[in-house]
Amino acid sequence: MSRPSEKLIRGLTLVDASSIVIGTVIGTGIFIVPAYMAQAVRTPLLVFAVWIVAGLLSLAGALTYAELGAAFPAAGGEYVYIREAYGSLFGFMYGWTYFLVGKTGSLATLATGFALYFADLHPLSRVYFRYQYSFFGHPAALTLSDQVLMAIGVIAFLSLVNVFGVVTGGRLQSFLTALKVGTLLLIVALALILGHGTISNFSTHLTPVAQAGLISLFGVAMIKALWAYDGWNNCNMVAGEVRNPQRNIPLSLIYGTGGVMLLYLLVNFAYFYVLPIDRVAASPRVAADVAKTFLGSMGGKFVVVAVLISTFAAINGSILSGARIYFAMAEDRLFFAKVASVHPRFRTPVFSILLQAIWASLLTLTGTYDQLLTYVIFAEWILYGLGTASVFVLRKKYPHIERPYRTWGYPVVPLLFVFAAVLLLGNVLVTDTKDSLMGLFLIVLGLPAYGLWRRKALATGNAGD
Repeated sequence: MSRPSEKLIRGLTLVDASSIVIGTVIGTGIFIVPAYMAQAVRTPLLVFAVWIVAGLLSLAGALTYAELGAAFPAAGGEYVYIREAYGSLFGFMYGWTYFLVGKTGSLATLATGFALYFADLHPLSRVYFRYQYSFFGHPAALTLSDQVLMAIGVIAFLSLVNVFGVVTGGRLQSFLTALKVGTLLLIVALALILGHGTISNFSTHLTPVAQAGLISLFGVAMIKALWAYDGWNNCNMVAGEVRNPQRNIPLSLIYGTGGVMLLYLLVNFAYFYVLPIDRVAASPRVAADVAKTFLGSMGGKFVVVAVLISTFAAINGSILSGARIYFAMAEDRLFFAKVASVHPRFRTPVFSILLQAIWASLLTLTGTYDQLLTYVIFAEWILYGLGTASVFVLRKKYPHIERPYRTWGYPVVPLLFVFAAVLLLGNVLVTDTKDSLMGLFLIVLGLPAYGLWRRKALATGNAGD
């Protein structure tokens, strides 16, 4: 079993670690997905039920990762747990997936979303170059425009900030997260005080559907909600730089995930208090429509600023956490050797941060990141399931390792998450077979690369197993 890298410094506090959880979970989802959920389950109470069930499932995963993070407080998070439990091949496949698309594609999506919302405040209309092409049967475009340059600029700026030390990146994350949470709470407060809402909105519903159809639609809404909760595992990726990780990692996961669930319920209460469900279901920007009830035409601008703050924090948290995965792989000689280097002064994985920024920027230019993310959803949830299930394997494999925190409700809590992952995988495989198989194909493309790096690792006596 490998130990945490001594190259990095433990500069992240409990507040910083909790902010990484909250800041990377809350992106644009809470501003848009309630409409899709309302369309699916048809009543406000069922929308709340979906948020609660999805939140509890995410908390089940967080409680499991709290044990893993405290027992294995090293950079890389799930990469470390999967590698230790199942071997270097599975660990590499996790890291390959996140570098190829999972984390970098998410960065491209978030940065593009930031540019799109910024264009609501200031026009970004110039297109310098555009080339249409087909990406595995899906239309795509290689584009250089003001919006693309803005997206790449945000990735570059925040990557540079994170080069200047984990403390700098962590403090920025804490500030942005506090600003984000404060903005959402302000929307809730103003909506309840000035929104001219009514409790009777909670008893309204759309046209009912058959019971069998309702169960299926509840699952559809759950996928949207789980997407809005995605990111709670990011704190574990920087476990090698968290102070007193045996205490702070479990607390940050529990506080962060629980706090997000509570905040989501409060925001949704404000939405449905102000707007009846038919208005919520028909609104592509429900937060903006709610804000217009108490700020008039300025309400839309106010929400745009809120989304920009939220997205900016999510990008920063993703850059901070994602770079530690590739750093851990490189330390195991399963990635480019330079990626394991740290800056001599700032003690950050500078080449890992830069490589992540370059690849995410290229994905932004190609315009294929959305389709790539669709492809790897299936593979990512396989890895989520393996990561959570590793708690069972690692308890047997390393029974005597110190475990300052043990998963509450073990073995039921991790089993619930694994069961939910299996159900989601089955649903995606049945409803989107082509994209699921395509995602697996992209992962398999990593096998030749693994073989090359693995041979080098064995030759130098630094294999990951």
